Amino acid sequence: MKLYNVAIVGASGAVGEEILRIFEEIDFPLAKLVPMASARSAGNGITFNGKELIIKELTPTVFAEEEIEIALFSAGGSVSAEFAPYAAEAGAVVIDNTSHFRMYEDVPLVVPEVNPEDIAQWRNRGIIANPNCSTIQMVQALKPLDDAYDLQRIDVSTYQATSGAGKTGMEELVEQMQAFFAFKLDDMEPKKFAHRIALNAIPQIDSFTDNGYTKEELKMVNETQKIMHKDIEVSATCVRIPTLRGHAETLTLTFDGAVDANEARELLSKAPNIIVLDTPSESIYPMPSLCMDQNETFVGRIRNDIFRDNVLHMWVVADNLRVGAATNAVRIAQKWVEMQGE
Repeated sequence: MKLYNVAIVGASGAVGEEILRIFEEIDFPLAKLVPMASARSAGNGITFNGKELIIKELTPTVFAEEEIEIALFSAGGSVSAEFAPYAAEAGAVVIDNTSHFRMYEDVPLVVPEVNPEDIAQWRNRGIIANPNCSTIQMVQALKPLDDAYDLQRIDVSTYQATSGAGKTGMEELVEQMQAFFAFKLDDMEPKKFAHRIALNAIPQIDSFTDNGYTKEELKMVNETQKIMHKDIEVSATCVRIPTLRGHAETLTLTFDGAVDANEARELLSKAPNIIVLDTPSESIYPMPSLCMDQNETFVGRIRNDIFRDNVLHMWVVADNLRVGAATNAVRIAQKWVEMQGE
């Protein structure tokens, strides 16, 4: 089997660290792994499979110098915009975890459980885009139901963990909670978020647009349509809550015809990388605390609407750093490698 030289751009960030952990857990045809970051982090060491790897400085020429064949980017949109083209020019396939390339017409936006065939479009620019964390877990759960019942509309509310805002988001929550319990309320001034996140819920993720929706909410609209190849109606409300990891979503799904909750539950239980936890009488349902460090998307509270037989409600939870970012990126890489051998 051919082995591949893999770069992780943003290796010292929250998602980069998860990508490293996943590569330690799976059997990937890895020749060498090269962590990359800005000059500030370059020269530092990270541990991978019990060995220390030195972080390389991200430069326009480093991908060619290291003969990189797969480059996973998770260092911010401006970094991807500047350096992903250099990686592609050097012959690497870029799997980009930022929002920068997602809506480019000639860049595939991929969730392998939903639209793996789109990976073949990588040759257009040498780039494959990884969707938004909330979109990934949602479309994984939607795919089998759309195939069976023809999904017409999605109304979604998200409950997103602070890690969605990176390490600084998690640190702000922890520091504010420590200040609260130490009765140091003056130390709870928000920096990363628009308001205090500790013991609060903020109905804003990213900036607002002219139509009253935030950019995060519009990502869920536009990305869902692109991934599912369908002009489906989507309305999203995205909320930041004081958890560290694991995004949760309530979904109200409107189908073309009648839908049965028991049948939907069975379909989801057979879908790839979906785990159904749905015994509400025993208080068994997905929660962020159950999904941490897991590579699956958890679905529960599956129920028919009281008034309309074509409407289904459910609750979807996944680790946003894994399923919503690192795991999906690595699965794209795995699928890409598989396609090279076909």
